Amino acid sequence: MATATRDSRTTVGTRDAILHRAVDLASTQGLEGLTIGRLAGELEMSKSGLFGHFGSKQELQLATIDAAERRFVQAVVEPTLGEPEGAPRLRALCDRFLVYLEGRVFPGGCFWAATAAEFDGRPGPVRDRVREGIGAWLAALERQAELAGAADPAQLAFELQALAQGANSSYQLFGDRRAFDQARRAIEPLLPAAQARKRAK
Repeated sequence: MATATRDSRTTVGTRDAILHRAVDLASTQGLEGLTIGRLAGELEMSKSGLFGHFGSKQELQLATIDAAERRFVQAVVEPTLGEPEGAPRLRALCDRFLVYLEGRVFPGGCFWAATAAEFDGRPGPVRDRVREGIGAWLAALERQAELAGAADPAQLAFELQALAQGANSSYQLFGDRRAFDQARRAIEPLLPAAQARKRAK
């Protein structure tokens, strides 16, 4: 029994290590560039050994998205949970999101921006999973905007996301970190506006 437990832990640890590398590769090379053969080469594993963890390329892609979501939640969402809901947490989410983008939690920049651009016009399970992940993030912004008293929470969430992703895109193309400060200056007036609307209600 003890041996079985150790084997189970080893399998889980190996899978986690595989997915850690898969996420990094996908952020720079795209999910389509992520194959069992390429990943096996990167990790110096046999294809058959890797195939034992992921039975197909699509399964590998979906597992990689799940791992990327966990990394995103740990970097962006969890650090804000100590803030009161509403305007304070909305501000914290925006701040953590920009820190995440600026700090390159993923080597290729924002994993979600890259995979959305890659799959937004390609129907299927991978696109659905990417949409689900981004949708959950937008819903979190919208929820906190609503609690902050925003007149149009969905619009505010859209604007906050657009400004942050605009900074990410500019930085990826031009390598100029000033894009994040520009995004912060653009976002800042939107957040007190939400607080003011709440006080006025």
